[in-house]
Parts: sequence; C-alpha cells; structure tokens
Amino acid sequence: MAKSRTSSTPTWHRLAQPTAQRRALWARGTGRTIWRECGGTWDAVAIAPITLGLDVLAAMRLDPRGGYPVLADFVRPQLYVLIPPGTGIAAAGLPGVRVLTGGSQLLVPATAHGTPSAHWLSPPRESAAPRLVSADQLITHLRAATGADQPKAAAS
Repeated sequence: MAKSRTSSTPTWHRLAQPTAQRRALWARGTGRTIWRECGGTWDAVAIAPITLGLDVLAAMRLDPRGGYPVLADFVRPQLYVLIPPGTGIAAAGLPGVRVLTGGSQLLVPATAHGTPSAHWLSPPRESAAPRLVSADQLITHLRAATGADQPKAAAS
C-alpha cells in the first residue's frame, strides 16, 4: 500500500524563520533590493514588531501561498503588508503601525532571495495587478491584537 504524501501548509510564523540556505544566500551578498513608490498600485502597512504582524495574518486566516504580497524586514523587525491604495488611513495611530502611501517608498527585493532588510514571505503573483490584503480586515485584526478596539477605562 502506497503512502500518501501530504504537504503541510506553511504558516506565516514558519515563513518568517530564515532557513540556513536563505542566510547563506544573504551572506554571499548577491541579493538586491530596489525602492518602489507607494500610493500607485498599492500602499503598505508597516507593523512592528514583526510577530504582531504575523499573529494578525494568522488570525485573518490568509493562506501564505495565496499570493498576498507580504515583506519582512529582519533588520528592523517589521512586517509590510500590501493593501489597496488609499485604504489604510484607519490604521494610522494604532500602536506599532505606520501606513506608507503616496510620497512614501518601500524597499522591495529585486532578486529572488532579496536581503535581510527586504525579503518576500509571500511574493506577489506574476500578474498585472497584485492580490492585495483587505485593509478593512487587516485593520480590524490589528485593532483586536493591539487592544485598540477596547473601550478606555473611565478616569477616577
């Protein structure tokens, strides 16, 4: 009887753990990055610490293989989630969150393996329009994860 091969679905947290092979590629220094303008095709939500962003993506139940563009910066431990342009304003002011929109730039990998400061955890799909994360869903989960949706205690 043949054994069935089940492939385990990667988790966001597992994808954020650089492998020895990835570290070796970075050490060779052959990875390249480029600056990309925000606000045209997409905006980005920067989330720090990176674990907060990973927890939020997991809570959203987004498939890591779904082609949603998500970047990790292991130098500044931040996660960048790409959202539709002009939709992230409600995230402004949340703890550990910055919204990068028109006038901002984001460092993205120009090579397949990127660098420690710009590595695709989930690269965008090869298509005219990337599959972006819903800003409303992301913000709802960020509010819950940071406690920003809790009513403030009354002063005594």
